[in-house]
Amino acid sequence: MSSVKVSLIQMSMSKNIQKNVDKAAAMVTKAAKQGSQIICLPELFHTLYFPIKEHKEPFSSAVSIASPVVEVFLPIARKYQSVIVVPIFEKRAKGLYHNSLAVIDDTGSVQGIYRKMHIPDDPCFYEKYYFAPGDLGFKVFPTRYGNIGTLICWDQWYPEAARICALKGADILFYPTAIGWMDQEVPAAKPKQLDAWRTVQRSHAITNGIYVAAANRCGKEGNLTFWGNSFIAGPDGALLTKTGKTTECI
Repeated sequence: MSSVKVSLIQMSMSKNIQKNVDKAAAMVTKAAKQGSQIICLPELFHTLYFPIKEHKEPFSSAVSIASPVVEVFLPIARKYQSVIVVPIFEKRAKGLYHNSLAVIDDTGSVQGIYRKMHIPDDPCFYEKYYFAPGDLGFKVFPTRYGNIGTLICWDQWYPEAARICALKGADILFYPTAIGWMDQEVPAAKPKQLDAWRTVQRSHAITNGIYVAAANRCGKEGNLTFWGNSFIAGPDGALLTKTGKTTECI
């Protein structure tokens, strides 16, 4: 893989799905105008992080891959010849939902999808209520700018997922993410959690000799404060770039 310019979108979300989509499209366009060749949005970018609790209302926000939430990025990818990773709450069929992402290639076409394999079920992260585990395996997409592996959030804690992507030829591994601290957590534990999150992903980079890029959301939702801190690590595990804790940025 030759040199490539990568951008991670770190953003907060609101209840207004269209507002979230418009903001994301504007940030992606800005990154593309600045020459970014691969751009990654955070997990479930078009909604609030609804798995904070179990309730029925969020199912109405699920969309298909062929929806305006995804298709708004097609002309951006085509115009700027950028690859865009677009994570969504996918409605696959009646009663069947996934935490998914679409990879849009530089021609403005959906190259493929990945469905999150590892589904958490912890306080404030009740994802098993909403999402069926993925059934497509771990995916690597050949793009104009290199082979990209795509995993989602909780997948990052499992070295097997990263290893499989590396063995399939991934040059860069992307982790769109939604992770943060609960209000009730002991303050002293918070920096340790953040460090563990960074460390496990940096270890994937070192072990497999690949780049790792994690795009997290930021802001406060309910009793969760998403810690941002999106970053890119090189094959030696060194942080090539990282963001501030709570700010929206590219």
